[in-house]
Amino acid sequence: MAEAVLVAVDGGVGVLTLNRPGKFNCLSTELLDGLIDGMEQFETDPAVRAVLLNAKGPQFCTGADLDEVLERCESSEALTPFIAAIHEATRRFEASPLPVVAAVQGLALAGGMELVMACDTVFAAESARIGCQHARYGLPPGGGGTQRLARLIGLRRALDLMFTARWLDAAEAECWGLFNHVTADEELDARARAYCADLAAKSRHGLTFMKSMARRGLEGPLDVGLALERGAVVAALQHSDVSEGLEAFRSRREPVFP
Repeated sequence: MAEAVLVAVDGGVGVLTLNRPGKFNCLSTELLDGLIDGMEQFETDPAVRAVLLNAKGPQFCTGADLDEVLERCESSEALTPFIAAIHEATRRFEASPLPVVAAVQGLALAGGMELVMACDTVFAAESARIGCQHARYGLPPGGGGTQRLARLIGLRRALDLMFTARWLDAAEAECWGLFNHVTADEELDARARAYCADLAAKSRHGLTFMKSMARRGLEGPLDVGLALERGAVVAALQHSDVSEGLEAFRSRREPVFP
């Protein structure tokens, strides 16, 4: 049986590939465990500076594997670990010190949308569609959708998408902030990989600082976030990557980070 997630390192980029194209890359326990294990592998590899999340086949991910959900719905004891795995996988993307970039083709629905929302930057093909279709089948979002969607696009837009179960096309999703970059379908993989390769050439220390400060700062008022940054930046400026960056600037050359 093929692995549900393919894990590879390409230069300084860790690549996680959803590999259930025959099931539209639906989220199963095996797939979620593969994402969690892959992120752990990348985070302990000092050569990895960024992560690319992509998918095999015409669809990115159409949600949870409902065959597995139906089996587990018979008892709380069976269902709870599955929901916990979705939350752990998405939180690993957000809490990782590494930038996580998604490349989305086809459909990113329900649980697929929840995966996308947990990433830091999102590339999408022009033909991509994204939506929270739980309401169509009387299902509650269970992978963080009720929380992340409102934070990303605002409460009224989030409730509209959840209530109606409609899909956004790539242009509208970009306008609303769910996608960062929309590209021609045939250019999606190359554009996303080039972006990740650019991140991989930068300081892992610097990228980690930016991601951590930005995400942690959103958890409280602006003054708290500013104090958080102020308290951390002095120590961050004493890192060896900063010395290399400043020396490169002074010498008019590109920095080389170890």
